[in-house]
Amino acid sequence: MIFGFHRRQVIANIKRNVAEKQFNSKAELHDPVLNKEQTNNIVKKYWKHTASVGYRMINLVIRCVFALASQILTGRCKIEGLENLPDTPNAFVTGNHYNQFDVLLMKKLAMKKNQRLYIVVEASNLAMPHLIGWAVRNFDSLPIDTNLHYLSRVFPEKLKKAMAKPCWILIYPEQELWFNYRKPRPLKKGAYYYAAKLYQPIVSTFTEIRATSKREMFHRDFYKTRKVLHVLPTIYPDKNLKISENVNKMWRTDYKQKKAVCEKCYGKKLTDDFSYDDIAGFSPKKK
Repeated sequence: MIFGFHRRQVIANIKRNVAEKQFNSKAELHDPVLNKEQTNNIVKKYWKHTASVGYRMINLVIRCVFALASQILTGRCKIEGLENLPDTPNAFVTGNHYNQFDVLLMKKLAMKKNQRLYIVVEASNLAMPHLIGWAVRNFDSLPIDTNLHYLSRVFPEKLKKAMAKPCWILIYPEQELWFNYRKPRPLKKGAYYYAAKLYQPIVSTFTEIRATSKREMFHRDFYKTRKVLHVLPTIYPDKNLKISENVNKMWRTDYKQKKAVCEKCYGKKLTDDFSYDDIAGFSPKKK
């Protein structure tokens, strides 16, 4: 959608979701929709694919291209708070999900610590068409299935296998992508559950989106934006707490940190109402 011509429809969906207090609901158009059987099949097919020689070869190429793109396409973006990064070999990373390429800035951050970056994705992303879908199916993706057995048994084992070597696991706890939405949204607990279960820290981040004075060429009702990735204090699990207690503690701490930096960046209290100013770079009066 970042290149599409349906941004106003997406913004209308965001506005509706906010009014209905559905902060983790879809706003994008034309995302693949899978039933349970289709989801199960596509996830099984993906894991079988990752064991193939073809996947390993393509994966290496994509990782190299992705690393290069993260340097070139984020050249005007800033990263602040690098001193907050942990020295642990593994970690989960959380951030706000504001466009299809926000992961590039996360990759750039991971490269600062020479970390391989895995990305947790919804299974439906594996069904996306064209180049993006092909890339998701051949990159370091960790698909989520809604099946309880998968989430509680299979997926933790996939995480453990990935973490057998130093790496970061990127999870967007806001769940759905909301284009250029500035505010942090309520966080789902999945990232914190797996961090607590596997006893790994959370690298907490928030991306500030600043509008420039230059309008986009093909979207004249939008100004170009610049991003600042704020790395917040790392959140560690407490060995004296139960998993459920760690989940709640880490979850609350992460949202508190994201809320605080959001209010500092934009100079106003975080509210749960909607304003067009919440969509970075949007100029609704421009036709």
